Amino acid sequence: MEHIDVAVIGGGQSGLATAHALLRRGLQPVVLEASGQAAGSWPRYYDSLTLFSPARYSSLPGMPFPGADRDRYPHRDEVVAYLTAYADRLDADIRTGQCVTSVRRNGSAFEVVLEGGGRLTARAVVAASGTFGRPHRPALPGLEEFTGHVLHAADYRSPAPFTGGGRLVVVGAGNSAVQIAAELAATARVTLATRGPVKFAAQRILGRDLHFWTARTGLDIAPLGRLVPHPPAQPVLDDGRYRAALAAGQPDRRPLFTGADGTKLIWPDGEREEVDALVLATGYRPDLPYLTDHDGALDADGSPRHREGLAISVPGLAFVGLEWQRSLSSNSLRGVGRDAERIARRLAARLARR
Repeated sequence: MEHIDVAVIGGGQSGLATAHALLRRGLQPVVLEASGQAAGSWPRYYDSLTLFSPARYSSLPGMPFPGADRDRYPHRDEVVAYLTAYADRLDADIRTGQCVTSVRRNGSAFEVVLEGGGRLTARAVVAASGTFGRPHRPALPGLEEFTGHVLHAADYRSPAPFTGGGRLVVVGAGNSAVQIAAELAATARVTLATRGPVKFAAQRILGRDLHFWTARTGLDIAPLGRLVPHPPAQPVLDDGRYRAALAAGQPDRRPLFTGADGTKLIWPDGEREEVDALVLATGYRPDLPYLTDHDGALDADGSPRHREGLAISVPGLAFVGLEWQRSLSSNSLRGVGRDAERIARRLAARLARR
């Protein structure tokens, strides 16, 4: 059986930042990525997705995001190319097509089991597998009774399947929900269904992107996760176009439906309306199926029990890339490097004592 220093599960932005930080401390990580390339979930996001932060605030440690226009908002495909180039430049053992099925504590080390039966042991493990593999499908009223088409934003790519028109309802009040609903409204009749009003935040303030101000004030890296255990709802970052789209009814916004009857949704005013498809832009949860057998590593909902990224009850196990792990930017390109550095420093100190 192969013996390694640290197994990093996931080869996206969190895993690559962690590998960079571990290498700087003399450790030899092995990055295990389930897909065929080290770009995480980015290749599977919807086609029109752009970053919410400008290029100048969207880099991993050691490699600035490329391009002369530092204030542009990079497209999904640019991020994929950036992460692929970052992985190529990183002097780390990155193994693609390696899906981890189980991680178990075995004495002073961890046994990591791969799909197909491969095994290795590691002195420490960093879970950096993100959330995209675990779309959140909340218990919405009538969802189980609705017989029309239902898809999660994780499965949405473009408006192409809906170009024939039709009646669509997008559920959610976050950035992805509003962006997808506005995009679909160009080809179909779309409602954005939310539990409350959509909250917007200006993309630019006094001629500067919002991230300039959060970086300048230190809010972006403030350890708010110590004080607030669960991430608050984030407003929709908007340069004015999405607020205008909602004001024009493209899409319109309505309170969440109260039930369903076949392919009809029931609205709070009692109206029953035929709907072709529901798009659930209802977020994600940490994707950690390989830790289910670890006593105390996860809570009852499958979320990690940790303190600023270190597992509370499993020594040598860490997490990187969780939303609100330590700060506002913990699960972003601009911020994950800082969390990775802290985790690498603590793991290196722990391993040096053994």
